Amino acid sequence: MESLQILIIEDDLLTATDLKDALESAGHRVPTIARNYQEAMAAVRRQKPDMALIDINLERSTADGITTARDMLAIHRMPIIYLTANSEVPTFQRARETNPAAYLIKPFHQNEIVFQIELAYCNRAMGGRQTNHQEYAESLFLPINKGYEQVAKKDVLYLLAEGAYVKVFMLDAEKPHLLSMNLGYLAQYFPLSHFYRLSRSLLVNLNHIERMEQNQLFMRHHPTPISVPNNSRADLLKKLGVIRTR
Repeated sequence: MESLQILIIEDDLLTATDLKDALESAGHRVPTIARNYQEAMAAVRRQKPDMALIDINLERSTADGITTARDMLAIHRMPIIYLTANSEVPTFQRARETNPAAYLIKPFHQNEIVFQIELAYCNRAMGGRQTNHQEYAESLFLPINKGYEQVAKKDVLYLLAEGAYVKVFMLDAEKPHLLSMNLGYLAQYFPLSHFYRLSRSLLVNLNHIERMEQNQLFMRHHPTPISVPNNSRADLLKKLGVIRTR
């Protein structure tokens, strides 16, 4: 088995260090230990790891491990393995929505982690990728106006999270659709080839970007510019294929 670059997301330093030692002893690389949501998102943007080990209960974070995983997967697809002391069914059901490669209950033996990593890698290599086939569908049925309405993905300008809701801005529509759901969950249904996660609260359709000026995006047929976070600008320029002057 080849050496993998693995991201550890764990707020307990002792546990994280033990995991790092076990993975490196097995021949893998652990360039970063992220302790919270912000560090995890920065690491996945910067490194594009092969896999992530995620503690669900991140006490020193603005979001738990499941929400962190959803948002990371919207940026970069990879196998994820959850590590948790929580064996409650509701927590497992939430985690299951992100299609993890494994869900390990603490305490566990270090060799068990290494074995699960190898299984996850083999499944991916054999075509068992953690992919939601709805990602490739041309349209979605979204809960709109007390029913379900078909929405073509190509007509979506961007999605904006506001509290417990997501606003879906459509091409040539005066008002956005308002959905009561998490953006991290909704983002998995949009292809990474066309949609880009600018921030925790914003997913944009790259095909509808008409112009970029400094840290602002101008979308097609949309009067309001979108602010680009400084930590996303360089990656976005690469994604758009921007040719910069010297």
